[in-house]
Amino acid sequence: MAGASQLPPRSPALPYGRQWIDEDDIAAVVDVLRSDWLTTGPRVAEFEGALAAATGAREAVAVSSGTAALHLTMLALRIRPGDEVIVPTLTFAASANCVVYCGGTPVFADVDAETLLIDPADVARRITSRTRAIVAVDFAGQPCDYAALRALADHHGLALVADACHSLGAAERGRPTGSLADLTCFSLHPVKNITTGEGGAITTDDELLARRLRSLRNHGVTSDRREREETGAWFYELVELGFNYRLTDFQCALGQSQLRKLPAWIERRQELARLYDTAFAGRPGIGRLAVRPDISHAYHLYVVRVAERDRVYGALRDVGIGANVHYIPVHLHPYYRDRFGTGEGLCPVAEAAYAEILSLPLFPQMEDEDAAFVVEALNAAVAGGALLVAGAALPAAATGATVLAVRAEAA
Repeated sequence: MAGASQLPPRSPALPYGRQWIDEDDIAAVVDVLRSDWLTTGPRVAEFEGALAAATGAREAVAVSSGTAALHLTMLALRIRPGDEVIVPTLTFAASANCVVYCGGTPVFADVDAETLLIDPADVARRITSRTRAIVAVDFAGQPCDYAALRALADHHGLALVADACHSLGAAERGRPTGSLADLTCFSLHPVKNITTGEGGAITTDDELLARRLRSLRNHGVTSDRREREETGAWFYELVELGFNYRLTDFQCALGQSQLRKLPAWIERRQELARLYDTAFAGRPGIGRLAVRPDISHAYHLYVVRVAERDRVYGALRDVGIGANVHYIPVHLHPYYRDRFGTGEGLCPVAEAAYAEILSLPLFPQMEDEDAAFVVEALNAAVAGGALLVAGAALPAAATGATVLAVRAEAA
């Protein structure tokens, strides 16, 4: 097998993803901290305008998290008890939880075996007279087949929602994520493509929906503090039950600064993905996800499929590679089993994928050498060989240790 590969020390371990905060970001936040507005001020509207422009949407509504974005979207669509919403099972639980928050029933759809995106054919099979919406999850950063989903939604009179928490900066046939569905939800968590610390947003072309979303994020009242300050008025009314899902001005300043860097960061993510693609092409035992035609992939995640996933995961973690698993199918979580009676066999493609999927490190600050280190370690782990550090076998207890050199020896 290959000899030792000299790599720079890494401590702590190389994570699967992380934020990138620079001096421009810090200066933008400090500028707001020195201003008169910390929340519900002018930077919120500025960030919303910049995000709408970047996504090709007429409106953007900033909120406190991606989960809040999903919840408010279901509220704005008036999902109620007895309503069904179709959701892919291979996603983070918030994609389905938002339906339950409103009293609705999530109906889990299976995924396409090649892309792990929601399967439109399976969606069609699960539509009933109670279905009100489809939630499409852009898994790993790749837009779903929105043309097929739009045809289904229009035929049955359903709302089409994009859970684009992975795909800010992606596009389908030149149209950016944020303009492909009736409502699009983004996450701005530190591990996502840009961050506001915690945060989220909703984009839409529907001005009435946007107005309702802004009310719902602010308790359901008719105006916010800045609007009242500008008019000199004190009066407001509570028109429906909403939530405190506001995003602060200093978070929006951070988001606006980060948004300016998004195109370069997406380009770097795509470069790293090409390095992985080249290294794993034709490699026995390592399966790559397919990319749909005419897609610009945001690569929030780089996911491979391997046999003995848990063993390979452990081997990578032992040499300081913070691999992860995205996700346990939602219908297999105890809450959904107990409340909705879901279980094995409901979505067999997703269940089979779950046993094999592994997310590798990928974020803009990674160097080519970091990717090469991951490739060498994964090749060795999949081959069943021992991972050696500085010429000596690495014990399992050394998880997270600084790695100076790695080589593989096949069994």
